Amino acid sequence: MTNATTNKPVLILGGTGKTGRRIAERLTAKGRAVRIGSRSATPAFDWDNRATWNDALTDVESVYVSYYPDIAVPGAPETVRAFADLALRRGVRRLVLLSGRGETEAQHAEQLLIESGADWTILRCSWFAQNFNEGVFVDAVLSGEVTLPAGDIPEPFVDTDDIADVAVAALTEPGHVGQLYELTGPRSITFAEAVSAIAKASGRDIRFVQVTVDQFAIGMREMQVPEEVIQLVSYLFGEVLDGRNAHVTDGVRRALGRAPRDFADYARDAAATGVWNASPRA
Repeated sequence: MTNATTNKPVLILGGTGKTGRRIAERLTAKGRAVRIGSRSATPAFDWDNRATWNDALTDVESVYVSYYPDIAVPGAPETVRAFADLALRRGVRRLVLLSGRGETEAQHAEQLLIESGADWTILRCSWFAQNFNEGVFVDAVLSGEVTLPAGDIPEPFVDTDDIADVAVAALTEPGHVGQLYELTGPRSITFAEAVSAIAKASGRDIRFVQVTVDQFAIGMREMQVPEEVIQLVSYLFGEVLDGRNAHVTDGVRRALGRAPRDFADYARDAAATGVWNASPRA
């Protein structure tokens, strides 16, 4: 059980990302000490440089484990397990893992964490709603045409604010050790319906255009998107988005006792910031 009065920091790997930044803000608001795990932090943390792990874990109470670039990439499970083993040797038992639904490598990483002997909680998430305003799809939204290799398969997009709330509870409150929370939104919608909701919320004319995975990869290469990102997104659209994750789950309610946020609420709040009124980035 986490000691609520400890002064030891919570290490947040990926602490400047979509979920990590939100978790850091919430913990800081609670008066909890936070250590950001990133290559630009002090001490630095780099998944590709294991020599940085030890200092990042020094005198840490618990860890939010977000693997970069994504837990679905080959080699991620073994790396996560190696980190868990080091954390345990350093006396850090409480680990909360960000995972993905329907992804073979992600589920392998979950199993290796479970077998490590840590006090674990797993957050197995659907597609992030915030990919449309903070992530890989934002430039397409700004251009007025979202071109994706997604057909009629629905996805229960999860709001990263919900993920952050569950993560904070798991990191600071009793009752979450040994729990696997599958986190989704309250309903499933297609990518075309998601784009339509964004258009309505922002008051802009934004079209959805369906292409093949190969066509999408070619387009990303023309935009000089890193190859590892192209491969990851192609895998997610080409294999994972096949209907296996179309159903909604009760993970947010089990963890927090409330319903998850709806995509329409996300779109309304994101539109209110003006993020979709800017010009596309060059």
